[in-house]
Amino acid sequence: MSLARVPPARYHDRMGTLSSAAASLFDNGTVPGYMLAKLLLQRGMALVYLLAFAAAWFQFRPLLGEHGLLPVPEFVKHVRFSDSPSIFFWFPKDAAFAAAAAAGAVISALALLGVTERFGTAVSMASWLALWVLYMSFVNVGQTFYGFGWESMLCEAGFYAAFLGPAGVRPPFLVIMMFRWMLFRTMFGAGMIKLRGDACWRDLTCLYRHFETQPMPNPLSWYFHWLPRPLLRGGVLYNHFVELIVPFAYFLMQPFAAVAGVLTLLFHGMLLVSGNFAWLNFMTLVLSFSLLNDKVLSLVPGLARIAAAHAALPSQPVGWAVLVLAAIVAMLSVFPIINLLSPRQAMNADYNPLHLVGSYGAFGSITEKQFVVVVEGTDAEDPSSSSWKEYGFRGRPDDLDRRPPQIAPYHERLGWLMWFAGFTPPEYEPWFQNLLGKLLAGDKGIASQLSRNPFPATPPRYVRAILYEYHFTTPEERRASGNWWTRKPLGEYFPMMSLEQAERLLPSYVFR
Repeated sequence: MSLARVPPARYHDRMGTLSSAAASLFDNGTVPGYMLAKLLLQRGMALVYLLAFAAAWFQFRPLLGEHGLLPVPEFVKHVRFSDSPSIFFWFPKDAAFAAAAAAGAVISALALLGVTERFGTAVSMASWLALWVLYMSFVNVGQTFYGFGWESMLCEAGFYAAFLGPAGVRPPFLVIMMFRWMLFRTMFGAGMIKLRGDACWRDLTCLYRHFETQPMPNPLSWYFHWLPRPLLRGGVLYNHFVELIVPFAYFLMQPFAAVAGVLTLLFHGMLLVSGNFAWLNFMTLVLSFSLLNDKVLSLVPGLARIAAAHAALPSQPVGWAVLVLAAIVAMLSVFPIINLLSPRQAMNADYNPLHLVGSYGAFGSITEKQFVVVVEGTDAEDPSSSSWKEYGFRGRPDDLDRRPPQIAPYHERLGWLMWFAGFTPPEYEPWFQNLLGKLLAGDKGIASQLSRNPFPATPPRYVRAILYEYHFTTPEERRASGNWWTRKPLGEYFPMMSLEQAERLLPSYVFR
């Protein structure tokens, strides 16, 4: 159609309308329609931070404090600040750990309530950057107890949250895309590591044993384990679809991105109700909100009113800061992309000590069996003729008649490390040997991390560790016995040890 067929006045009116729409669409790097996504991203991450700092309050000092299993004061003597930046290099004291955990919890709670977003850009940005610095400080000195992919995920997402903006201000669309790019790396990375890993992902049998052998089964894991085999095979197919195909729709226009978001939410919702993986699944659920616009989220009762609220544009300095951040993220993305394409793909990897733009993924292999290290103690002078009593650890398989508990999205760190111990000789797990020494010394901090302490008054004379193989009971066995587990001993994991032997074997800081 020639332009001559459009009357000049109408042509200019039409072009003016289109120009206004385009300007409105990308005002200061924003697009309309993502106010609810921003709200859910901020509140969801605030909740995860609150859980993370609560875990630091209750667990960090017994595990990593001045008298912990792997004390931070010892760690910072041998590591450069530039390799592992943390405020605790200057203050490696229990008082500092407690103060940082408390401060992080307070700021997280205020962010969860929306208070930090009510006082403008400066307060909002400062609050999120404070959470990032505080939590990164714990992660960077947390050693093996903080060596999980979801720690870096929380740091990275928390840093991006600083640029979402306060209440009543549109989120920059580049920041929304950063969350989507992080979600893509998480999902597609997990999908690729599975294809390159355990053969059970290719023959669709991984779910035959996953629910039983995962680190911390939850109250529904037994039921998932006994689902019909065709349904479990279908679950693996759905896993491949959501992790390998759906992520490419994250960068498409609506409604394709929203459909991908809903599929991702459903996937991680199922993982959340079938196991305990700290905040990994919940964190990924939160990232998925970046795919949903106001039109979709307004279908949720009570959210439509918020979506209709007036939204201002971010300031020009914020727009420039977001552009700089986008350039940095693009440069830092080179290593994760290389990792995704590599046949030797790493499952979780950080490429800088600030935990920005990392590689994520999970379950490249599925363990064949559930091995559980059972720690026992006795107060008898002659241990050969005594009855040994078992210590209990939160979250991991334990008493045969105890239904697996729900821990996630909270992170029970000692229980997680006890699962890893079942696959590793004790000489490669110094924290485990230190744990035995603490039990012999009657350490109150370590006692606070146990679900059962058979020696509450005085410590035992001897401790030891036995390796067991655990299996879920069959439906018939459960009806007959009421037990959730069966087990059989596989032999000694760590030999019997007394306090005197421990003092000769272990570092002196264990007994301070």
